[in-house]
Amino acid sequence: MDYIAQMQNLPKKHEFFIGFDSDGCIFDTMEIKQKECFCPNFVKHFGMQAASKYAREVWEFVNLYSKTRGCNRFLAVQRAIELIRERKEFAARGITVPVLSELDAWIKEESKLGNPTLKAKVAATGSKELGMILDWSLEVNEDIAEMVHGIPPFPGVKEVLAKGYPKADMIVVSQTPLEALTREWEENKIDHYLGMICGQEHGTKTEHLKYVTSGKYSPEKVLMIGDAPGDLKAAQKNGVLFFPIIPGHEELYWAKLNEEGLDRFFAGVFAGKYQDGLMEEFDKSLPENPHWK
Repeated sequence: MDYIAQMQNLPKKHEFFIGFDSDGCIFDTMEIKQKECFCPNFVKHFGMQAASKYAREVWEFVNLYSKTRGCNRFLAVQRAIELIRERKEFAARGITVPVLSELDAWIKEESKLGNPTLKAKVAATGSKELGMILDWSLEVNEDIAEMVHGIPPFPGVKEVLAKGYPKADMIVVSQTPLEALTREWEENKIDHYLGMICGQEHGTKTEHLKYVTSGKYSPEKVLMIGDAPGDLKAAQKNGVLFFPIIPGHEELYWAKLNEEGLDRFFAGVFAGKYQDGLMEEFDKSLPENPHWK
């Protein structure tokens, strides 16, 4: 499927546009996915059993409790291995930390960092390293499909979707696989608010916003809503507005968005002092460096 053409051809029905991240923003799924699905498989496939306590600490820092929260899963592996290599506990327990040079090369050359493109790369090269990473990623998806269900949107989400729907074209902007996103939005019967669901198969979040909005909407009429610095980065790279759903305070910020943020956005008084204040709160909420450094 030509995902770029699909994004570019999305019809414009309204003057305004809103992009929503999904995991950790719409749904309280980050903790269960990272702690019960991603991390156990990381320990298993990357040979971290002898230092699982420290591997878990690193994985959760990278994916939940730092400025890399919500990043693409393959970038998360890259960052976790980088941090693990710096920690003496792993060598002390006889663990040889893998050098993932082929993953590094693939990340540089590929923007659609997902299982379909990784499968194609493994088929073309026969790489054992990338094959192992693909096995990890596929098992993560299997565990998510089996375990992660029955999770409703955060309180306040449905009110925002209903309020935005008559005035804005709305899509999902996510690095989660499309299958999981579609299942979660359909399960909760909120997919009808969306013009499109963009997952990791569609490229980066920056590309999602670029291809869907470029040439169609004025930048001041585009709003990205997310819980992670990657969501903010995607908004900034496209020169559009951003509203943070701050981790640990999700209900408060959904209420804030419903009670004042959307009204300001539609009235054209969101940028400037109001958004700057939100950015300051968001920046303070997640650290850059781990506590063990």
